[in-house]
Amino acid sequence: MSDFTHPLINNGWFKEVSDELFPGQALELKVKKILHTEKSEFQDILVFESTDYGNVLVLDGIIQVSERDEFAYQEMITHLPIFSHKDPKSVLVIGGGDGGVLREVLKHDYIEKIVLVEIDETVIQLSKKYLKGMAIAFENPKIEVKLCDGFKYLLELGQESIENKFDIIITDSSDPEGPAAAFFQQQYFKLLYNSLNSKGIVITQASENVWLKIELLKNLKNTINQVFPIVKYSYTTVPTYTSGQLGLMIASKDPNAKLNIPERSLSELKEEELFKYYNKEIHKASFILPNWAKNYLDQ
Repeated sequence: MSDFTHPLINNGWFKEVSDELFPGQALELKVKKILHTEKSEFQDILVFESTDYGNVLVLDGIIQVSERDEFAYQEMITHLPIFSHKDPKSVLVIGGGDGGVLREVLKHDYIEKIVLVEIDETVIQLSKKYLKGMAIAFENPKIEVKLCDGFKYLLELGQESIENKFDIIITDSSDPEGPAAAFFQQQYFKLLYNSLNSKGIVITQASENVWLKIELLKNLKNTINQVFPIVKYSYTTVPTYTSGQLGLMIASKDPNAKLNIPERSLSELKEEELFKYYNKEIHKASFILPNWAKNYLDQ
């Protein structure tokens, strides 16, 4: 294996267990080699090479990305809001120190301003070393990185003039345990609202999906709806997230925004050139839910 050890890796297998987030189930990946493990100032970090999913980044015991399927998450959380906006020029990413969302934003040449706010520089440095296909975005001069707390940054941004605010804000946070729990509360969405332009759109990973704790999804949707006039639930399929599905909450300051139907689209040829997962049909389909889930979330 390697000289490193980690308490979540036993007999050559990494096991993700969280009775709080994923009660009654777990996820295992076979480990080829432990590449890095440390406790940064903010979290426990593990990077390992798996036998079938490439390199894997784990924060506080929860898989964040694997090289094999990361694009399914990065593309959807990025392109859903960008294609839902009529004329986006600026994008703020909260979290996302692995660089995957930045890589996707850079596929839109008309985006003029891209800012990443990441509290843990260690994640950026390890991603540059072990997740090069994602972290390549950090080499682009268009990217501005702020190493600070997302809450503090948004609080200051909310006091700024309109020209310094954003058209799109993407919250690529960890799951709602510990410090990241604040990213799922009403105060945070008020800060997002005040940091957006008049037709601004925000998207956040919802941690849950309809197969896990659907009641938490409903609570999150209601929380966001107390701040934004329109909120919709979407999802993407990612094998290395427990249950294979991850929810996304997208909201707009514009009450007439459709969100589930792209405002703009590319040709099929261009979509195939740029994206592995996203296309205009997936955009629309990702908002369609089975009856029981739709009825529960909408009631």
